[in-house]
Order: sequence, then structure tokens, then C-alpha cells
Amino acid sequence: MPRFLISRLSALGDTVCSLPAAVALKKGFPDCHITWVVDPRFAGIVECCEAVDEVLKFKPKLKLSLSSIPTYPEPFEAALDLQGLLKSALGIARAKANRKVGYHWQREGSWLFSGRILPDPTSFHVVDQYVDVARAVGGQMDRAEFMLSPKGDDLDSVRNKLAENNIRGLFAVINAGAGWATKRWVPASFSSVIDQLAQDGVPSVLIGGKAEADQLAASEVISGCLSKPISLLGQTNVRELVALISECAVHLGGDTGSTHVAAALNKPAVGLYSITKPERSCPYGQIDRCHYHPDSLAMIRPEDVLETMRKALNGN
Repeated sequence: MPRFLISRLSALGDTVCSLPAAVALKKGFPDCHITWVVDPRFAGIVECCEAVDEVLKFKPKLKLSLSSIPTYPEPFEAALDLQGLLKSALGIARAKANRKVGYHWQREGSWLFSGRILPDPTSFHVVDQYVDVARAVGGQMDRAEFMLSPKGDDLDSVRNKLAENNIRGLFAVINAGAGWATKRWVPASFSSVIDQLAQDGVPSVLIGGKAEADQLAASEVISGCLSKPISLLGQTNVRELVALISECAVHLGGDTGSTHVAAALNKPAVGLYSITKPERSCPYGQIDRCHYHPDSLAMIRPEDVLETMRKALNGN
């Protein structure tokens, strides 16, 4: 049985975008065993991927020791570094493998541990570039598949949370936060969309983490709403986030992890972009639902975003 090792430690959206590489390996080697090394904070994403057989949690410390670097009892057909950083390189450093290959953007000396795989000229999206690494060792895939699905216990937990907040039927999931302030849409614009959806009979559920920036962004959105959305900020772990988005009718967010989760679940994902190009990092396969302005997110009009969301709710 062929064995493969994938090292992609972080972050949420990048881990989601890397999942099709594992699916490509399964298509190329249906009986293979895939081990994935991941940061504990994002392990829930990989645990929800049906193509991954084993999940190993690894968080490098500031003071590294040889004993803290993962070792593996059995050899691998190939080891893939899909992050291109020293920490992800350490995930494959002590593995015995016939080949060690890596994502083409290699930094921090990661090239010392794996051979760089250049993307195919037709691979514009980062997802396709990750798949190219898997193709280099025999993976097969024409169009990326994620094989991401929620776990039963997590679905039960999320459905209970929704019922407690009287959310039934169609609802939108909205993420007003992002890792960088420049990736966050104007709070008043989010508020406008939420109010209009409420008039259409579609309630909104806000998501995000416990970080102060996420909490502040959400509070500004809520304070500007006439029809207050439900806030589940900080109330879902990563696996429950997958479950929650799997239940929604449409997702709205910027260049952030939950947008990629929605796309991986084949949910309509309306994306907001300015400093990053949607051609490379949009919700996969849904660039037609993205709104982009080169100068500022503030230039994206809420009425245009609302129109896109309404089309998605109507199956378009």
C-alpha cells in the first residue's frame, strides 16, 4: 500500500485550499494511506477531509529540539511540503521517502528539505498549484475536489445552536472579520446587506473568532443593523464551523478562511477582494460571485453584493 505524507500546518483557508492535493493522491493511488501533519488549531479541517487517513498535530516551538520534530515508523512513497516554510519543512524532515517535493514558493530554507515543483502554466488559482505538487508524484485530478464534509456530532451541535437562536430554514453566514484590517469590508455595508436579507426573510448568522479584532468588527456590524443578526462568534470550533457553513444557504466574507470552507462545501461563497487578486485566491470555482475593486474594499457597493447573494439564494 503506497503511503504519502503531507505537511501543511496553517492557516485555516490555506489548509482548506490544500485539501485537493490529498484527493488527487487518492485518485492516483486509490488504496494509498495519507498522513497529514497540521497545526493543532486547524486539525479540524483535515479531520473532515475524507481523503486523509491519519492526522498528526505538530506545532513547532521557538526552541526546537530534535525530539520535537515528527518521526514516522514506516517509509513513504513521497512527502509533500505544501507550505514552503521552515516549520512545514520540519514536518517532512525526518521522514523516509522516495521523493520529497514542495510548493513552488519556498522560503526560510525549506528548499533544503524538498524539491520545488513549478506550477503548470494553466494553474492560476493557488488550489490548482497545490494539486500540481500532488500530480508530480502521481496524483490525478482535472478539476479540484475537496472531499470536505461535516461530522455527525458537529452537525448535531450546530443545529442545536441554530434552534436555540430560532434559526430555521434558509439563512446566510457572514464573516465580517479578516486577518488584516485592509481585508475587512466597511461595517455599514455589511449591516445594509443584513437588513435587506432580513426583509427578504433570510436571517444572518455572524461568525468569527474570539480575537478582539473579530469581536470589534462584528459589534460594529451589529450596531448598524435594524434587524439584528445572530452572533456565533467564538462559539464554534473548526469542525463546528464546517458543520455550520454546510447548513447555510449562502456565505459572505472577504479573503478569509471561512470563505474557502464554503467553496469546499459547494456552498455559494460571495467574496470581497481588493489587495488580493480573486483569480488566485477566490473561493474556488466561484469567481463570478466575487466583487473586486483595486483601490479599496470600501468602493464595493452593498447593493451589488446583495444582488449576487439574492441570485445565489435563487440557485444562480
